[in-house]
Amino acid sequence: MEEYKSVFRTGIIILIILVLLAAGYYFLFYKKGKEPVSAEALARKKAAELAPEEKISPEKGISELPPVELDKSDDLVRQLAQGLSLQAQLSLWLKSDNLIRKFVAAVDNIANGLSPRIQVDFFTPKGNFKVIRKGRRYYLDPSSSERYNQVVDVFDSLNTEESIKLYRKLKPLIQEAYQDLGYPKEDFDQTLYRAIVELLNTPVVKGEILLEKKVVTYMIVDQELENLSEAQKHLLRMGGENIQIVQAKLLQFARGLGFPESRLPQPRVYSPQTGRY
Repeated sequence: MEEYKSVFRTGIIILIILVLLAAGYYFLFYKKGKEPVSAEALARKKAAELAPEEKISPEKGISELPPVELDKSDDLVRQLAQGLSLQAQLSLWLKSDNLIRKFVAAVDNIANGLSPRIQVDFFTPKGNFKVIRKGRRYYLDPSSSERYNQVVDVFDSLNTEESIKLYRKLKPLIQEAYQDLGYPKEDFDQTLYRAIVELLNTPVVKGEILLEKKVVTYMIVDQELENLSEAQKHLLRMGGENIQIVQAKLLQFARGLGFPESRLPQPRVYSPQTGRY
């Protein structure tokens, strides 16, 4: 797949997914244009939906959100998110505009297995994509994942409890943005759940990832990895150690939000080419 530099953007740190996604907002090996939701993505969406009795409900006691219009909410979001992490980088990442709208659109893309690159506009890891050549074979260079260490550190530093409280406080504005996106009757909680599941289903690769060199691109030889969704390939590129940190944090958020434990995929380790777990 073709390497390219994409800009990473984190909507609202409260929802953490964004930050997480951040590290994943780069194609593993190639760049594609915006595609319609495929039949496979629709099937994945249906399978990941929560039953009515499993859907979460707002936590009692959450203070009301100060009256503010959605398109004028950026300053409020930045103010409320200040205490989520001691990492100074977080404040820099929250300087973008339309935080809630971009966050909602990015999560919706991830939930459908698509790239959220259109919504990201501030994070570009230093360095280039690297491969290792051994004779006539090419492998993904594990050192490439080090470019994502900072975003993973910020993500892991987020206060889970406070982040969930902030999500619930901002939920009315988030829901409004979701309706404007074209979902007048759907609950954004369902989409957030599907996005988390999509990322939790990304395998932690144990072993080298063999590539096939094309003219100016690379493809993954192992079809299990090659057939991952765009969103999952974004996360895959972060490297095994970073994936484990991100997925552990995602499980914390999912449990804190009240998503049923039985419906949450557990991290899995995959050995390329052998297909064995």
